Amino acid sequence: MSADQEFELETFENPHPDHDYMVESVTPEFTCVCPLSGQPDFATIRVRYVPGPRCFELKSFKLYLWSFRNEGHFHEDVTNRILAKLVAALEPVWMEVRGEFNVRGGMATTVSARNGELPPSLHQVEPAVWNGPGS
Repeated sequence: MSADQEFELETFENPHPDHDYMVESVTPEFTCVCPLSGQPDFATIRVRYVPGPRCFELKSFKLYLWSFRNEGHFHEDVTNRILAKLVAALEPVWMEVRGEFNVRGGMATTVSARNGELPPSLHQVEPAVWNGPGS
């Protein structure tokens, strides 16, 4: 069993269940290992979601992402594993996990995985742009 499957993600009750709103969390420090070459892969992981009954605690989420550091996963697999873990823990109305993997071998890869239906009131919400510390 992978470390990510054993990890217990900490959550808290949605403080505003009376209306839909978008949460976006971005981490530019994700790492895992290529299962074929053993070389490290680096990525920015973006999670956008409309909370259902629960939200995730940020430090716990960071530690969950660290659980992938020494494990071999394809980009497509790791992105979908993160989505599955978060959906199971939070039961969001809608969620997207996007893995923006750094260039390796001259090729960059972006994987997006979604679950649920985005509420019509949030269709025009643009994702925040992360430009580094303090932005």
